[in-house]
Amino acid sequence: MSEHILSEAEYDAITQAAAQWCMRLHEADCSDAERLAFQQWHDADPVHAFEYEAMREIWEVADQLPPSTLTSSVPSKPVRRRAWQHYGVAAAIALCALPLAAYSGWELGWLPSSYERFEAGDSVRHLTLADGSQVELNLGSTLVYSNYKHQRRAILKKGEAFFEVSHDSSHPFVVKAASGQIKVTGTRFNVWMYQDQVRVTLLQGSVLVTSDSAAPGEGFRLEPGMQARYKAGDYQPQISQTYSNDSSLAWRSGKLVLDNLSLHEALPLINRYLDNPVQVADSNTGKIRVGGIYNTREIGSLLTSLPKVLPVYLTRNRDGNPVINSLPQSPAKN
Repeated sequence: MSEHILSEAEYDAITQAAAQWCMRLHEADCSDAERLAFQQWHDADPVHAFEYEAMREIWEVADQLPPSTLTSSVPSKPVRRRAWQHYGVAAAIALCALPLAAYSGWELGWLPSSYERFEAGDSVRHLTLADGSQVELNLGSTLVYSNYKHQRRAILKKGEAFFEVSHDSSHPFVVKAASGQIKVTGTRFNVWMYQDQVRVTLLQGSVLVTSDSAAPGEGFRLEPGMQARYKAGDYQPQISQTYSNDSSLAWRSGKLVLDNLSLHEALPLINRYLDNPVQVADSNTGKIRVGGIYNTREIGSLLTSLPKVLPVYLTRNRDGNPVINSLPQSPAKN
């Protein structure tokens, strides 16, 4: 049986449904029954899931939209698929979700004029953004870039990226990572993220790092050779100095460097490359130290080699994820 090709009218209906669900799910009074109905609609067709994910990402990108501008109504004129292809999904949600035209949204600084999504698979990906900025994406990383009237905005959704930002003092570049953000006008810096942990390393220029982008304040300014770390819930980032032997950028050469780190410190760096995260069985196991230089494409083999170089053995938890256990120590002889 041949695959059914959706007509433009069918695409329009799915697009509008995705916009309506996106708006409804963000309302505080959205019921459990409605969420169940959404899940059934979402799972009914891969196209539904694709269109909703596009809408959800634009909603996230446009997170500065005032609540008063949102409406649950859908315009009588459908959003055409050709407009999606030419202007990106930003135009679609602008027309579906806002009572203003897309141009008005741009002028008010609420909606982006462009939207791009980039993913790196099993190799480093080199990007040139619309503003001329250069980005390197590490393995398994995802970046969303959008251009607003008053700022350029990138969202590091997962992984790691090295930025060389084109200088524009009147149009700052903001990178959102986990709960915080990094604001620059033109500079070279690296952002590493795993779950809610973020590490920012500055090579050139200066950046303002905020651990909670929803909180007021200018953040903490980094100068070249400095590093900031934060995780969800941190009131302010931890600032430290980097040294000539710092290995934060070794990934650009395809390497992961573990410089005599405890397993507690090393596992976030290792897990960034694994589909199934590794855990330690207890705090004592987490204190065991590990070192070495590893190929970022072969991190899976690092896990299997640990029992050969450390006093540990591997088990699996109920979810099937690997767990590192320390070997029992022999009692001291008198």
